[in-house]
Amino acid sequence: MTEISIAAPARAEDAAFVAEVTDLVNTVYADGEKGIWVPGTARTDRDDLASVIRAGELAVAQREGQVLGAVRVRRLPSGEGEFGMLAAHPAHRGIGLGRDLVAFAEGWARDQGVSTMQLEVLFPNEWEHPTKVFLRDWYIRSGYQVVRKGDFSADYPALVPYLATACDYLIFNKTL
Repeated sequence: MTEISIAAPARAEDAAFVAEVTDLVNTVYADGEKGIWVPGTARTDRDDLASVIRAGELAVAQREGQVLGAVRVRRLPSGEGEFGMLAAHPAHRGIGLGRDLVAFAEGWARDQGVSTMQLEVLFPNEWEHPTKVFLRDWYIRSGYQVVRKGDFSADYPALVPYLATACDYLIFNKTL
């Protein structure tokens, strides 16, 4: 049985755990965002992920001690819940793990008294990325809708030089 829970902040000091989750997230994003970023661009690093864990913002799916997936959950200053960094181990896809991680994130938000969940997605605007098309359609089927197009260069200026293609930065919301 797969268990999903918020990683204890002390896990941020477990170098092997941090490395395992960091490697999982980077592997999933390298494949799922191929062509969007300059080759070799990592989604996260161990220091960043350890900070997320210390903040109590990382939910991890595990079975018998093996990390199968992860998702970042947090409350935004504006009051919405947000999930991101969603990653399901490639060997465990097609079993509903992504759906379970999103359901966990939404349940976490409800438990925090949050009524809206948000997520951000980059979409190449000059070509169709098959993974991004799949995700957009999946999020819409799950009740999310695009509420606005963000300004990626304003929100993440340090990342702009690493983009390999022009992208739309879409913000999705779902009423919980």
